[in-house]
Amino acid sequence: MKRIILLMMVTMMAMTSHVQASELEHATFAAGCFWCMEHPFDELPGVISTTSGYTGGHKDHPTYEEVSAGGTGHAESVDVLFDPKIISYQQLLSVYWRNSDPTTPNRQFCDVGTQYRPAIFYHNETQKKLAEASKHALEQNKPFAAPIVTEIVAAGRFWPAEEYHQNFYLKNPLRYKFYRYNCGRDQRLEQLWGEHK
Repeated sequence: MKRIILLMMVTMMAMTSHVQASELEHATFAAGCFWCMEHPFDELPGVISTTSGYTGGHKDHPTYEEVSAGGTGHAESVDVLFDPKIISYQQLLSVYWRNSDPTTPNRQFCDVGTQYRPAIFYHNETQKKLAEASKHALEQNKPFAAPIVTEIVAAGRFWPAEEYHQNFYLKNPLRYKFYRYNCGRDQRLEQLWGEHK
C-alpha cells in the first residue's frame, strides 16, 4: 500500500511539474553584451531563468569567438524564461527598453558590430504585436530625439553561450562592474532614459 501511495505521489508531482513547465514562456532580447542583460531580468519576480546566447544567425553551434568576429549573423542575446501568470511580456519589454540604446544600429555602448545590434526576437504573434505596440508607444513618447532602430524579428534557433558566460555578473562581479563602467553603459542609459529609479 505504501508503494502505491508513493507511486501516486511521484506521478502527481511529475504531472504538476510538466504542467508548470508547459505554462512558462520565452522572451529573447538583444542589447549588446549579454552579460549586462541577464542581471536586470534576473531581479524580476516571475522570471525563472536567463540564458546568455546567440540568435538571429546562420551558423549552427556558433562559438563566442565566431560570433564576436561578426561573421555568423548572430546577435549576442539573452533568453528569458518567465511565468506569464506572475510577470507579463509587456513588463519584460519595459525592462528591455530601459536597458538598451534603441538609437544605434549595429552598436550598443562600446560594443560595435552587427552582433551587438538591438533587437527583440518574438516567439509568437502575440509577442510580435506587443513588441510593435511598445515600440510605437515609445516612438510617440520617447525622452530622446534620435529615431528608434531596434529590430523586431521572429526568433530563430537560440544557441546558449559557453558556460563561463552564464551568470557572469555573479561569477565575476569585479570584472563585470569594470567592463560595464568602462563601456559607458550606465552613463549612456541615464543620458537616454534619465536616472534609474
